Amino acid sequence: MAVASAAAPAVNVFSFRDVRAAPDPVLEAGPVAHGPLPVPLVLDNGSFQARAGWACPGPDPGPEPRLQFRAVCARGRGGARGGAGPQVGNALGSLEPLRWMLRSPFDRNVPVNLELQELLLDYSFQHLGVSSQGCVDHPIVLTEAVCNPLYSRQMMSELLFECYGIPKVAYGIDSLFSFYHNKPKSLISSGLIISSGYQCTHILPVLEGRLDARNCKRINLGGSQAAVYLQRLLQLKYPGHLAAITLSRTEEILHEHSYIAEDYVEVLIVFPFPDFQNHAFEELQKWRCPDYYEDNVHKMQLPFSSKLLGSTLTSEEKQERRQQQLRRLQELNARRREEKLQLDQERLDRLLYVQELLEEGQMDQFHKALMELNMDSPEELQSYIQKLSSAVEQAKQKILQAEVNLEVDVVESKPETPDLEQLEPSLEDVENINDFEPLFSEETPEVEKPVATVQPVFNLAAYHQLFVGTERIRAPEIIFQPSLIGEEQAGVAETLQYVLDRYPKDVQELLVQNVFLTGGNMMYPGMKGRIEKELLEMRPFQSSFQVQLASNPVLDAWYGARDWALDHLDDEDVWITRKEYEEKGGGYLKEHCASNVYVPIRLPKQASRSSEAQASGKGSGASGGGASEQA
Repeated sequence: MAVASAAAPAVNVFSFRDVRAAPDPVLEAGPVAHGPLPVPLVLDNGSFQARAGWACPGPDPGPEPRLQFRAVCARGRGGARGGAGPQVGNALGSLEPLRWMLRSPFDRNVPVNLELQELLLDYSFQHLGVSSQGCVDHPIVLTEAVCNPLYSRQMMSELLFECYGIPKVAYGIDSLFSFYHNKPKSLISSGLIISSGYQCTHILPVLEGRLDARNCKRINLGGSQAAVYLQRLLQLKYPGHLAAITLSRTEEILHEHSYIAEDYVEVLIVFPFPDFQNHAFEELQKWRCPDYYEDNVHKMQLPFSSKLLGSTLTSEEKQERRQQQLRRLQELNARRREEKLQLDQERLDRLLYVQELLEEGQMDQFHKALMELNMDSPEELQSYIQKLSSAVEQAKQKILQAEVNLEVDVVESKPETPDLEQLEPSLEDVENINDFEPLFSEETPEVEKPVATVQPVFNLAAYHQLFVGTERIRAPEIIFQPSLIGEEQAGVAETLQYVLDRYPKDVQELLVQNVFLTGGNMMYPGMKGRIEKELLEMRPFQSSFQVQLASNPVLDAWYGARDWALDHLDDEDVWITRKEYEEKGGGYLKEHCASNVYVPIRLPKQASRSSEAQASGKGSGASGGGASEQA
């Protein structure tokens, strides 16, 4: 526990915001959405957050998407029997109490659960104010995963056309839409896109405005794995605050307090030669310095209550509490004396009864009673009667003296007279004595302590602080070093080198002139410098390259999809209509500058029955001829 002065200044102390999402209002589409042509709906269907809005034509297409919510659902506690229905996104409020109930339609970054995806679309259309009856009479631009499986696209097309009755749809990749939004207009450009999101990190080469899907690579690491890794690090570091270190709070630390180290490598190089000094890489070497640690550690303040027992009691209240304990102890001692006196009186009456049997001459009953008392002679009986009588008299005098003088007299553990039965204390007496020990242990140190002693003040706020030091760079480092969490995958730098090596030198030079970073997991401070350092190490000497970070790595995918929808509103070569869906199936895709590559499933042609019969006839004839020749 931390023991410090309460007046110590707070340096680099941050409180958790614990943001609770507010329910989204049901918006109105507005007059711009009801023009002569249906206005497209743009849906960025992300695995972490869904974003929806209108692509309104005109000089001012509007601000950021009108609807942003977490892509999770939770069933109500009442279930299907009239209780609260399923809740989606911001309607859930705080996610931590419902963490065990949350469901997502995504497996990694691919939607696979049709029922949950329908809940997300219902929530989007309802809160955007879609007013058409029985259907959604608007074209839809929808994002999908890189190299999306045909089954997932087929499921999504079936849901949109059959359930919502949309007129047409266009699919595109979120990172390519972001690339489309940030590139100059009317320019067919090539480049290398590094996109890192909540579940995956992709490296996508773009040649002459089209995705080269054959050389795309994916790393199964993103913001989700970094948040879980950070939570595990902090829970191992602070086991006393295990329940308070929630996933939502670690995500807040990751988003607002983490950064990418430019030269983070957790390796210590030891040289055996005395002329060389042992070298530790720069970033971790900085954290070993106490001054650097004190200046850069972030102390995250957990919520706590300052009301502790005894912390706000004055000296008069403490004295009154001691007096109450003293009176309670006096009452307990008096009760114990009365119980012991009553027990001794009953034993004395029994011994006197046996003595009367001897005086009356009833020898048989006397010897029988003497054997029950485990005594050998009348002299021994007389000795016990005298000792027990004196003990009863002394107990009566102590009770009278305690009532007069109000003195505290603790009953001794050993009786003053020998017991006729076992002379060992009972289990109840031992437990009662143990109950009194804290009272005496609290009283005795007060006398021994000098009055002038200043006791250290326990700083409760400091005890509820999480010191986030090297964890600030360890968690986001996993996309460069997956081995930190035990993943046998290549990091971003190795995958980037692998993708570039698949092209000739001139194409490599073309790609590295436009390295584009996008995605929410690319927003760490220092990410651009780290990518530039990695490229500097892998590129030839004196070669050039250019790294560009998206203007808004989180929302540029939606902005790019909106710009693309406005630019291609009348282009029928990029939209999938309902007629084409019915003719070519749900997995059909029309390619464009921001789409996947369409790879249809080619089934083997089935032979007709007549050709099969002819082939079987020829086979039987050949076998018959062979048999005759053999005969």
